[in-house]
Amino acid sequence: MVRKRFPSYGIIELLPQHIRHVLSAIPAIHTGVTQGQVEPIMNYCSECGAPVALAIPPGDTRSRHVCASCGMIHYRNPKLVVGTIPKWENGVLLCRRAIEPRYGKWTLPAGFMETQESTADAAMRETLEEACARIEIGEMFSLIDVPIISQVHIFYRARLLDTGFHPGEESLETEIFHENRIPWNDIAFRTVSLTLRHYFADQRNGSWQFHTMIL
Repeated sequence: MVRKRFPSYGIIELLPQHIRHVLSAIPAIHTGVTQGQVEPIMNYCSECGAPVALAIPPGDTRSRHVCASCGMIHYRNPKLVVGTIPKWENGVLLCRRAIEPRYGKWTLPAGFMETQESTADAAMRETLEEACARIEIGEMFSLIDVPIISQVHIFYRARLLDTGFHPGEESLETEIFHENRIPWNDIAFRTVSLTLRHYFADQRNGSWQFHTMIL
């Protein structure tokens, strides 16, 4: 439902004029969420601590969390999940997850990119954290958009420098798998399964491609 009113905080009329001017140009405050809108997960402004409400700012087409006090517009952006396909001979290193989601399932070493990191740096860090593995990073191999959860998953080809890997804090086991031993029914995430299938197909063909997909 869309109502053409401001939130009933009882403070709008007390705001400075320049902030009231900004808010007056916002067409609607959304009290419900429809497909494609931002979900209402934020309650207070990180700048001043006042309540926020979903609104479509002037010149925008999407609902944003707008502070009724300082006028700050809070934007939410997709998250990057970055990892590697660590190769040893003709096999790849997988980790069995020690955390939710998908506890006990197998995955490539990967995780959320941190601030002030390149994607390659993030992939190497995650591989070290989850598998305690030293690698030489290669080319980007797959980029998979997952818009339903606002994520982008990126995997790099990589070469293991040695077999001294072992489970990190977020892994139960680490193991090298050749294609005929991949536990396909126990792969944690579809992005990992698709990346592995493309990887082994390219390996058989002797030609490496860059793969992009949308799930």
